[in-house]
Amino acid sequence: MAKRNKSKTKMTMRRFGAVRQYRSGRWTASYLDPTGERRRAPETFETKTDAEIWLSQVEADMTRDTWRNPDAGAVNFAEYAKKWVVERNVAPLTEELYTRLLRLHLLPTFGAVDLDEITPPHVREWRAERLTTTGATTVAKSYRLLKAILETATDDELIRRNPCRIRGAGKEVSQSGQVATVDQVDALADAVGPRWRLMVYLGAYGPMRPEELAELRRKDVDLDAMTIRVRMAAPELATGRRALGETKSDAGKRLVALPAFLRTDLVRHLDWYAETGPSGLLFVGERGKPFRRSTFGRKWRKARAYVGLPDDFRFYDLRHTGHTLSTRSGATLKDTMVRAGQSSEKAALIYQHSDHERQKEVAGGLDRMVRLTREKGREEREKGSGGAQVVREP
Repeated sequence: MAKRNKSKTKMTMRRFGAVRQYRSGRWTASYLDPTGERRRAPETFETKTDAEIWLSQVEADMTRDTWRNPDAGAVNFAEYAKKWVVERNVAPLTEELYTRLLRLHLLPTFGAVDLDEITPPHVREWRAERLTTTGATTVAKSYRLLKAILETATDDELIRRNPCRIRGAGKEVSQSGQVATVDQVDALADAVGPRWRLMVYLGAYGPMRPEELAELRRKDVDLDAMTIRVRMAAPELATGRRALGETKSDAGKRLVALPAFLRTDLVRHLDWYAETGPSGLLFVGERGKPFRRSTFGRKWRKARAYVGLPDDFRFYDLRHTGHTLSTRSGATLKDTMVRAGQSSEKAALIYQHSDHERQKEVAGGLDRMVRLTREKGREEREKGSGGAQVVREP
């Protein structure tokens, strides 16, 4: 008579699932999922009661319709994140930013793990390490990207809950806020050279984004009305390629009323530097090609140093200068928002309407304020020079 095989385990059937005892004395549990596939507990249990409790929890999840496929989160983070970026269909500059943040700050830590292996402690450790080696602004951007990717994974039911739960970790201290004076803007325009002089003024008194300035055409300029139509944007990618496309938002497509004191500079630039023909670019380099960020950046840094502005004063801070000066000249927050091409649902609910006539009034107030400031500056310089005449174009 054959001996009984002692390696066999003893199974106990239940109303839901089954428990089985191994030869070692420990217990396991299994059940049939909604597709009919048998699922086994990821670990063994010390007692039969522990195994039955685990089965009861699974049954409760199925009853509440909160059960998740335990294999759902076994998706590689790197593969999912790269696909996530492609599916967002964002603007070229944003896609470039996401790709760079992934490559430099997220994939080195999370690239080899599955989605369900990323835990809150894992995220906290990653953020703490990044803060010791990288600027706080970059870490905040990286955290927001990680949180957005994992939020989509939660919606896709690949993970139960987003592990990014650090309050305030995605907030960044705005770098904007630096404001140049009227005299400093004039000095920057002088120092950057005649070819780029108007660009400085339009950056401040437009105020226009660099990618908008790159795509301005002769046909966009109306000298009689002193306006410029912003239609498109051409941001420069890290490769040096210009990515022609829509403005940052629908509000970016706008008609900008310019202060009258810019007429002389605008006419001179059109005569001397802009490409010919209605579709000719307003700003081109010395060799007649679209200006490069690197080339202009060198001139900008030299001009900034010459004027004595801090090293972290960016060309983009001219926009903040324009916002501030417009507000001082009597513009409302909505006026400045329309003028700069900014848009948000929150702002649309809070701010009042600002039409083109109001924009012309804002430009007029800006014109008067700048002229008055320049006149005061001339008088002070004349007094300081013992009455010598200091001549400057109006």
